Amino acid sequence: MKLSRPVSWFLLAFGVWSWVIWVTFVKNLIKDSSGLAFEDGHPTAYFWVHLLLAVVSFVLGTVVGVIGLRGVRALRRMS
Repeated sequence: MKLSRPVSWFLLAFGVWSWVIWVTFVKNLIKDSSGLAFEDGHPTAYFWVHLLLAVVSFVLGTVVGVIGLRGVRALRRMS
């Protein structure tokens, strides 16, 4: 399958963006002082659900980013 240049760059950018956003989110989740993520020092269901969402987003962001990177590399070889 051939990806166009804009699609390849979009997928690569989306993968990078996903990592930046979710790394920031996880850092904030771990530092949570509102009582949602930790209760008496123990993780709550809120913490585990959001950590699972972050992990899934890391995996999907990586997969999408790798597809975009492979598309960009293939286009450069063709040029």
